Amino acid sequence: MTRATRQKAEIWGRRAEFFAKCALILKGYRVLEHRCRLASGEIDLIVRRGGVVAAVEVKARAVHDDEAISHRQWERIARTLELYLARHPRLADLERRFDRVDVAPGRWPRHGRDVWRP
Repeated sequence: MTRATRQKAEIWGRRAEFFAKCALILKGYRVLEHRCRLASGEIDLIVRRGGVVAAVEVKARAVHDDEAISHRQWERIARTLELYLARHPRLADLERRFDRVDVAPGRWPRHGRDVWRP
């Protein structure tokens, strides 16, 4: 992959995260963190709505692909969410959920709720 290709992919990924964030806000979610990086890994978005806190993985793809996030990646996301929640005790009693938002060019972001369970 060339440097220019990587840069284009990075720009598209950041735009996809922005579109996902906007779509979730319109659905009533409050964004707690964007690109949360901790020792255990990274979570694209951490959002809250009511009594639920969700780790959201954003995928910028032309076509939906269920295999785009491996079981191992979800486990890393789960560890990172637990570490985040340990640092924010006010959120400790909330239900945890793992969501995914697929962003495709020219389409509204597709939000999959509770797509994985540890």
